[in-house]
Amino acid sequence: MGLTAGAFYAAGGAAALAVILSATFHDPGDRHVLLALATTALLSSLALFRWGGHLPRGAFHVVVGAGTVLITFAVPLCPTTATALAITTVYSLVAIDVMFFFGWASALVHLVALFGAAVWALHDRSGVTAGVAIALALVCLVITVVVGALVRRASDAHHDSLTGLRNRRGFDAALDAAVAAARHGAPLAAALIDVDHFKTVNDGHGHAAGDRLLQQLSGELLEGLPQEAVLARYGGDEFAVLLPGRTGAQTLELVEDLRRGLTSAGCSAGVAGHLPGESGADLVRRADTALYAAKLSGRGRCRLDDLDSAELAHDLAQALSAGQVRAWFQPVVRPTTGEVVGVEALARWRHPERGCVRPDEFIAVAETTGLIGELGAAVLADACRGAVELARVHGDGLLLTVNVSGRELVSEGYAERALALVRASGWPVERLVVEVTESLLDASSGPALETLHRLRAAGARVAIDDFGTGYSAFSRLDTLPADYLKLDHGFTAQITTSDRRAGVLQALLSLSRALGMQVIAEGVEDEEQDALLGALGCPLAQGYLYARPAPVAELLARPAPAGTRAG
Repeated sequence: MGLTAGAFYAAGGAAALAVILSATFHDPGDRHVLLALATTALLSSLALFRWGGHLPRGAFHVVVGAGTVLITFAVPLCPTTATALAITTVYSLVAIDVMFFFGWASALVHLVALFGAAVWALHDRSGVTAGVAIALALVCLVITVVVGALVRRASDAHHDSLTGLRNRRGFDAALDAAVAAARHGAPLAAALIDVDHFKTVNDGHGHAAGDRLLQQLSGELLEGLPQEAVLARYGGDEFAVLLPGRTGAQTLELVEDLRRGLTSAGCSAGVAGHLPGESGADLVRRADTALYAAKLSGRGRCRLDDLDSAELAHDLAQALSAGQVRAWFQPVVRPTTGEVVGVEALARWRHPERGCVRPDEFIAVAETTGLIGELGAAVLADACRGAVELARVHGDGLLLTVNVSGRELVSEGYAERALALVRASGWPVERLVVEVTESLLDASSGPALETLHRLRAAGARVAIDDFGTGYSAFSRLDTLPADYLKLDHGFTAQITTSDRRAGVLQALLSLSRALGMQVIAEGVEDEEQDALLGALGCPLAQGYLYARPAPVAELLARPAPAGTRAG
């Protein structure tokens, strides 16, 4: 807008200078005033070229109105009718500006003022008959209508008809411009926001309800974002946000506050800050991988892919090559007896400078940078080697449970690679339990389920982790390809303080037995919980009461509980 208005101001100023240089003025004062007006127009054009891009949209009403005023003052100063008509043609540039910048209602107000000003400026000119005035008005009107139609058609190509926001094409255009500005050192961040379980709305209430939800959500997002933000409907139920002038961390905080305040729908979001030399496509790709990680980790949350993550990913890749990411083990026992029947393998990494890196931190980095396959393979191989040693103490029936990422499950050939790795280690596939979350199965859908079916067909078993976190439903138990249900820590923590929670657990145990599943209660921390689990008939448990995760050597050095089977 600034560049367009600046160009038209420059053209008007140049036209006035041409009149001054070529015409003879009867009154030198008119020449001086016209020169002042031309100079004002040219200086204004320079100011618009330099600072016009920083003006708020409303300021361009003043810019356009001032142009009309300058022309209206200039026309009567022209020494001849011909020069006056020449300057009058500059009104058409103002009309084009009007159609570029404003909606139909605002444009109409400006056009009425423009035609009124033109009539006043030419009213006492000899030779300007009604026919001449009508001809000039028609030419200007046709230019205005055609330009307005073209501008709005071009605008429609960049805007979503349902929400009125930019569409993907419009967002990409804004992204290219923002990335070009970011090359000069200005911070920039992008976010992708996805509606959680949007398919359920369409399937349960119809597409009209889904459309209304998207319209309501777009309004909430617009209201909550700062003025400089660019918001677009990027896909079916996905919105994209571009935030010039903000870092990834600042954008994460903003988007998280925005997400928590939404009333129309629950959302997940991925955020990325622009890195030096990075293209717009790469920025959006990293925001997309962060969004995917947010959805896999349970939905209803935000994830950031930033420079620190990139540095951590580099260190993680080196650690994987050096074999520094290891599997630690937490025993799975029978309540009340403490008999060890299995171990859960947990990834652990000690960074040479950062110390022990939290698993949720480096696993998220691995998921968003493409290292998750290598990480999963390294942990699975180390877990199998450690389990072979532990089985010598705890018996040949020992189970090994290993967590698997959604990225791994949907990657082509994962089941075959994992099975080959397990067999090469000497660990029996029949005693491998693959742990996945129920939300992961929902996010990954068909490909993940197909992979789990192939693993089960080969003899491996499947556990649904974090059951009872709010997403889980009893009605889905018969459809899940699972052999074990692992109760979430939060669920276990309430079984001794809530009679209703204990009743739910008892019902879940009965239903699981009927479906051929076993329940593993996670997060057992005191004797009271252990005793209640035993009384209710919960077959398996794990938690700090029994043992904390530890390297295989430390577990081998511990004395075996009294109920443990000999190898």
